[in-house]
Amino acid sequence: MRVIRTAPLSLACVAAAALLLTGCETTDMKMGAPGAKTMATGSAAGGATDGASSQLERCAAPLGTVSLTENQQAGWYTILRNEYRLPPTANLLRLLVQQSNCFIVVERGAAGMNAMTRERALMQSGEMRQGSNMGAGQMVASDYGMEPEIIFRNNNAGGVAGSLGGAIGGRYSGLLGALGGSMNTKEASTMLTLIDNRSGVQVAASEGSASKTDFGAVGQLFGGSGGGSLGGYSNTAEGKVISAAFMDAFNQMVRALRSYKAQSVQGQGLGGGGRLGVDGAAAPSQTSAPGGRSGPAGGSMSMRDAQAKLNELGYNVGTPDGAAGGRTTAGLRAFQRDRGIASTGRLDAATMNELSK
Repeated sequence: MRVIRTAPLSLACVAAAALLLTGCETTDMKMGAPGAKTMATGSAAGGATDGASSQLERCAAPLGTVSLTENQQAGWYTILRNEYRLPPTANLLRLLVQQSNCFIVVERGAAGMNAMTRERALMQSGEMRQGSNMGAGQMVASDYGMEPEIIFRNNNAGGVAGSLGGAIGGRYSGLLGALGGSMNTKEASTMLTLIDNRSGVQVAASEGSASKTDFGAVGQLFGGSGGGSLGGYSNTAEGKVISAAFMDAFNQMVRALRSYKAQSVQGQGLGGGGRLGVDGAAAPSQTSAPGGRSGPAGGSMSMRDAQAKLNELGYNVGTPDGAAGGRTTAGLRAFQRDRGIASTGRLDAATMNELSK
């Protein structure tokens, strides 16, 4: 009597099905476009970097200083710290930003600011050795503020394995169901916003995304030697996905900033009333910042008046239209330099004082 052994064949079918599942979803990191294998890595010191990702966008020169802030009361931050046990996103973004050479990072976090305050208190108490200058007036201003946000997703892909298990049948269909039940595609969407700290105007915003598939169940079914090569992401998937998503968002922001053009409100100027006028509202010229000396409009000066005055003084800013465009900004800066005041390019109180003389 012949004995027909079917178990090896069925086990081979299970292994083949597992390989089919791996073909359904790649284990490579996908950042923005499929197939990208990117996450934050390496180091940075000043303008030098080591081991940085080749896919990180870079700038020839910094665009200004930036401070990194997190909304620690947001739901995503709670998930990041309590569920995934990951460090603050500022730690990751500091590395990406400095490696890119697009901004110079300045400290504004609570721990860092407390450390600087402590050192100054020690100096004022007389405990520091002579020559340890920790006095006021040395901190660098933060030109911009960068704020991150994360949207978590975790889509179950068990339906694929369930259908395969039903087709093969037998006792191994349960194993395939277990395999598919724990095969999840972990996704993260991130957002970055860049705010001008002087005006409060949003300069840029970008969105990034990444996904990675976790095949940890394969190793559980077939043992470390049989399925170990299919795993490798089960313990660190969330962190890698978030790193790639933030790099994707940052890269998109850098590409947009390379062709940056300031928004302007024609006629009224930025913050001067807007083009969507409200019936009964004050005229834009009456909402300008007050000056310190007597001048047009009872102690204040509109942008249109300032442009006319600059033209009169030989700083050609074009037709006075109330819009703070590039020519007006350049004219203001030239005037400010000539008068020995801060060259901000803005119509501030000191500039209005000088223009009113």
